[in-house]
Amino acid sequence: MIELTSAGRRVRLACTLAVVLLVLAGTFWGQDDDFPFGPFRMYSTAPGPDDAARDTRVEGQDTTGRTIVLTEANTGIRRAEIEGQQQAYMADPARMSRIATAYLQHTPGAAPLRRVQIVVRWHGVRDSRPTGTYRDEIIANWSQP
Repeated sequence: MIELTSAGRRVRLACTLAVVLLVLAGTFWGQDDDFPFGPFRMYSTAPGPDDAARDTRVEGQDTTGRTIVLTEANTGIRRAEIEGQQQAYMADPARMSRIATAYLQHTPGAAPLRRVQIVVRWHGVRDSRPTGTYRDEIIANWSQP
């Protein structure tokens, strides 16, 4: 068995101390962008026991009138990307035309989309348990001119 030299122990101790200090600083003053040394707030907070649970989805309506749930599989765009830019889509719904274009690129032969919507489904919760009720809220809507 090989023993660490005293210099090696000092280096390990300094590295450990640096990581501990970064984690502590990130805990008190960090933001999501500082992860893994800052908090990942998405998982560190929760709604109240009677607050509705949010579920965001993107829907499109094609030229035949059919409603399609737009996912990473048929657009190449992850839901997290949509949620992360939600305010921008709300401010400028025309940006959602890019989702319609991505859908056509990923699903050759599909009918073009004439409408794209970001829909939030609010699931009812009572005492931290689902009630089975929900309501849908359209927060951004783009229609082809």
